[in-house]
Amino acid sequence: MKIRLTIILLLFAGIASSCTPFKEPTREQSSTEAGETVVLLHGFGRSNTAMWLLARRLEDAGYKVERVGYNSLQRGPEEILQEISHQIAACCLELERPVHFVGHSLGGLMIRAYLGKHKVKYMGKVVLIGTPNKGTPIVDIFKDNWWMQYAGPTAIKLGTDNNSFPNTLPAPDYPLGIIAGVAGGGFLSSRIPGKDDGLVPVDSTALDGMNDFIIIETNHTMMRYNESVALQTIEFLKRGQFSK
Repeated sequence: MKIRLTIILLLFAGIASSCTPFKEPTREQSSTEAGETVVLLHGFGRSNTAMWLLARRLEDAGYKVERVGYNSLQRGPEEILQEISHQIAACCLELERPVHFVGHSLGGLMIRAYLGKHKVKYMGKVVLIGTPNKGTPIVDIFKDNWWMQYAGPTAIKLGTDNNSFPNTLPAPDYPLGIIAGVAGGGFLSSRIPGKDDGLVPVDSTALDGMNDFIIIETNHTMMRYNESVALQTIEFLKRGQFSK
């Protein structure tokens, strides 16, 4: 059982759940002096701890960061959406300043789902990082394997068919920047057509209506730790476009 769960997390999070490239250090942080707020969402099989480094870089750039955590294993998209909606309502909906959204992988899809159903009074900008906006063929390949059931209904719905979770989300009506990753090699890359980050094809990240798009050399898992990803995220939040 443990081996199968590790394989599943390798497929969808890009690294085994028992391995974390960085440990979040203890840090004294006064967020009350920060300016505009960024709602930050992690990807599949993770917790909000996984976004600590990107959160720190955003805070250093002057933003107040609200890391929204959710349980993605064995839960459907609507259950996850309900969980994050409560957290966002508690932290951010009454703010009298812009609220931005940044999501890695599945976190980006959950942002799109949330904004498709909720209006934010002072809506800021949105950055999606390695998000499979058109799904990933990796799910198409493995979805009929019985062990996929252990990942849960959200993972199974991340394929490329028209009825998949990503492909049923509403089109964006907010300022949107998308960051895609490209990484050489990887044991799944040979199963993915075109350029990819080891899990998500570059073509799958793009959306009609996006304001800007950039590709950065990094794999899917490490995008949340990548300095260039952080700098480009900050650039889009400030100016509405990436630096090229």
